[in-house]
Formats: sequence, C-alpha cells, structure tokens
Amino acid sequence: MSESNSPMPTSTLEYYQALPVPQGPPPRPRYWLHALLVLATFFTTLVMGARMQYNFEHNRPALSMGDESLPYFPANWVFSHPAWLWAGWPFAVALMLFFLAHEMGHYMMCQRNGIRATLPFFIPLPTPIGTMGAIILIRSKIRSRAALFDVGIAGPIAGFVVALVVLLFSLGWSKPAPATLDPTDPQIGLPLIFNLAHRILLTLKYVPGVSGLPLGRVLLHPASIAAWVGMYATALNLLPSSQLDGGHIVYALAPRTHRAISWVTAMVLLYLARRHMSWGVWAGVVIVMNVLTYRQQQAPAYPDLPATRWALALLAAIMLVLTFTISPFQMSW
Repeated sequence: MSESNSPMPTSTLEYYQALPVPQGPPPRPRYWLHALLVLATFFTTLVMGARMQYNFEHNRPALSMGDESLPYFPANWVFSHPAWLWAGWPFAVALMLFFLAHEMGHYMMCQRNGIRATLPFFIPLPTPIGTMGAIILIRSKIRSRAALFDVGIAGPIAGFVVALVVLLFSLGWSKPAPATLDPTDPQIGLPLIFNLAHRILLTLKYVPGVSGLPLGRVLLHPASIAAWVGMYATALNLLPSSQLDGGHIVYALAPRTHRAISWVTAMVLLYLARRHMSWGVWAGVVIVMNVLTYRQQQAPAYPDLPATRWALALLAAIMLVLTFTISPFQMSW
C-alpha cells in the first residue's frame, strides 16, 4: 500500500471533509426497468416453482428433472394448466423475498452512508431455480472502512434472516420421502443450519409430518428449497475474498491482509473441488476477481474500523459456518 506525503488529518471530521464529494445530481432511477425485471423474474421462478410443486406432489425431489413429460422450462405446460402455475408461488415468493432482502440490505446501508447505489436489478433466467439472483450497482466511492463493512455485512444478515424464517415455516410443510427413489434424482447437501432448524422444530413439535425422521429421509417442500438456495447464496457471498461481501468485510477489518486471504480462499476452493466440482467453478470466479481487482482500494485506510464492528464480524463468521456445505449437490439418494 502506497503512502501519501499529505499530512494526516487530526480528526475524523477533518478527514471526511477532505474527501471529494460526488459532483452533479445522481442519475434518475429507471423504475420501469427494475419493475420489468421483477415481473420477469417472478414469472421464471413461478414456472420453476410450479415444476417443483408438481414433483413434490408426485413424491419426487423438488429439483428432479426425470419426468420426460415435462420440458426443462415448462412454460407452455403451466399456461395450459394455470392452476399449476400458481402452485409455484411458495417457492417464487420465498426466493424473491430472500434476494430482495439481501440486496435491499446493501442498498439501505449505501443510503445511510451517503453512497450512490441503484435499486436491485433482478436477473431472470431459466435456470433450475428460475433466476441468477439480483444485484445492485454502487455508483460512488465508499468513504470509510466502517461504511464498507456496513454495506458488506448488511446484505448477508438481511438475507439470512429471511431464509431462516422461510426454513422454519416450510420444514413443517415437508413430508417423508418414499422408500424408493430414482438414483439419478438430485439430492442437495444440507448445511448445518438445516439440522439446527430441524432440531428446534422437533423440540417445539412443529413438524409432525416428518418428526423423528433424519433430514436425509425428508422430501423437502419447494419453499424449503428456496430457503436452501438462500443459505447457499449467503455462504457464497460470505466467502472472504475479493469483491464478495465477505471480501468487503475482511478488507474493512484488515486491509493489508485482504489480498492474502483472498488467495487463500481461492486455494481452499480448489482443494474442495476434489470433493465437489462446483467449487472449482467458484474458485475460478474468485481467481478472476482477485486478478482484476489486484490493485483496487475498496476504502480509505483511515480512520480505523470502530471496535464495535468486530462483534458483527464474528456474526458473519458464524453465518458462514452455518450456511456452508462441502457437497452442495449430489446425484444419489
């Protein structure tokens, strides 16, 4: 990190007064585009949610693609059977609420810290979950490590809370899996938070349909699949690397070690790719981000991060442990 010859500010107020202020009026939000993407994403997630609900009611895993009578993206099928289209709303609403909460967490912290940012852009795509998530774009520099930390951690916390609420409710809607299942049907690896939620609900006697069953023998409701997607996305975002939310948190905590930790994270993901190939893909993404942002300063080094943020950093680490799974996807029951 290069050093400046300018004198060190004598106070935090003097430091902020010395920072450049964005010039000109902020760009006008394109509300029509945000609304259009929300509607398109709601449709694509509704279609895939309808397929999941169909699988669930026919005692197949929600993500199963084994029914050859349905195309991969069954848009024509749901239009010819409107009742099935609306059957996908638990998954679609739960998933979109998660992504909305995550991105609005970032957005609200940007507003609080005087950082220009767009409203969330949803990304509709006919993936197995009907979307690639949502993003916001930050249009101005982040003026302190505290602001960087707050923006980075707000999204994962907000999204985690929504995903946890959905999980606690939807596990009660799940049911026992049939004794025999197609071995080609996909099975998802469940993070620790699923087991903790299951134990809590068993203690409260809220899951009579699956009480006493291990989660490996439970057919998850589509809304629980949405909660799983939310937990998986939370874990990915909290990886301590580069421009991910976890990378912002690490940079705010220790700017000088951020680069080293980012590369260690990439190496760990490459090692985990021996266990599951999807981590090789994410390792490649992390490596590309590390290279492209090699010299990028995410926030000024001064002033130091307030000590109160360290407790929240511990919370972020706990959320990562609770939501991370080494084998997110498996192909045998």
